[in-house]
Amino acid sequence: MDTEQIAALLTPEGWALLESLPEYAPEGVLELTERLRSAGHPPQLVSAALTQSRLRAAARDKFGPFAASMLFTQAGLEQATRLPVAARHARRYAAAGVARVADLGCGIGADSMALATFDREVVAVERDETTAAAATVNLRHWPEAVVRCEDALHSDLAGCGGAFVDPARRRSTGKRVLDPRRSDPPLSFVLELAGRLPAVGWKAAPGIAHDLVPPDAEAQWVSVGGQVVEAGIWFGLLAREGIRRSALVLPEDDDAEEPPVEVTDVGLPEPTVGPLGSVLYEPDGAVIRAGLVGQVAAAVEGHLIDRTIAYVTADRLVRTSLATPYAVEEVFGFQLKALRTWARDRGIGRLTIKKRGTAVEPEQLRKQLRLSGSAEATIVLTRIAGRQSVIVVRPVLALRNTHHVE
Repeated sequence: MDTEQIAALLTPEGWALLESLPEYAPEGVLELTERLRSAGHPPQLVSAALTQSRLRAAARDKFGPFAASMLFTQAGLEQATRLPVAARHARRYAAAGVARVADLGCGIGADSMALATFDREVVAVERDETTAAAATVNLRHWPEAVVRCEDALHSDLAGCGGAFVDPARRRSTGKRVLDPRRSDPPLSFVLELAGRLPAVGWKAAPGIAHDLVPPDAEAQWVSVGGQVVEAGIWFGLLAREGIRRSALVLPEDDDAEEPPVEVTDVGLPEPTVGPLGSVLYEPDGAVIRAGLVGQVAAAVEGHLIDRTIAYVTADRLVRTSLATPYAVEEVFGFQLKALRTWARDRGIGRLTIKKRGTAVEPEQLRKQLRLSGSAEATIVLTRIAGRQSVIVVRPVLALRNTHHVE
């Protein structure tokens, strides 16, 4: 959406139209468009309202019921922090006693909303005019939050005891920027900021290399519902003493039965390597990114199948949010002919291929296998004690506390 579209929605007519729309349904857009235009609404306003309705529907995964009263841009929604994750960011500032926080690169205002909810004064800084307008609307319920449309690199932070930096990681061409030293603002700006403010947080991409994390900071990789969403880098008062790396595993936002689980590098055990057991555990992506697979091995009383591969195995099925368990059914050396024969003999027509530590491309392999049949299966392509292997597994859907695999 451009600034003119956002401005049109902020008129009494535009806001009333947006709020009157039914729940977004792609199959009904054309009919609804014609009906709204026939009712006398200007075409540009109808387009802006329907675009916003679509974005609100897409935002429910990140913002839950709050999405229904917010304004979004496509890019702002894609980069926005999920509210449960933003709330955890805000808790750090509240626990550190930081009263006034600058949210630099605030986007549509997700982290600013969380900070304000925790009674922090917020200076929300966003360079893009359209996105800043959306943030202003989204923060309208919090008078202690002020939005500035300006460059974070030159923003006046007088009176701020801390800052949160969420750099833009896409070029105008849409290409992702993977190196934090080239993001906007860059890592050098974050380090300079951490040198003059007592509490600084930085939202980095999950793929950040460990050697780019400053030695005096805490890096926490976060996953939500199995998807790694960020690496939070925390400086000064926001970094917990003695912790350099941690992984936070959060359930889907609406899943109250699974509590959040965190592991850190404090007392990190060195996992052993051993033979494949009856259960294969695939650690959560945040745990893998944080380099804490050893904590999974300890939790399930297991070991690695290869020193360089992030798969854990054991002979017991143990309930843990840190990893997904699979029952091991077969294992054999990887050879295309042997795998094709195995699939043919079992009538495998649908095959889920998981891989780690191999250059095999799953889609290409499926074509080579010439699958045919009504059965389905899951295989893991990986190394066991250095040997390329195929592990036939069965997802374990129901877990009890601790028991043997049946």
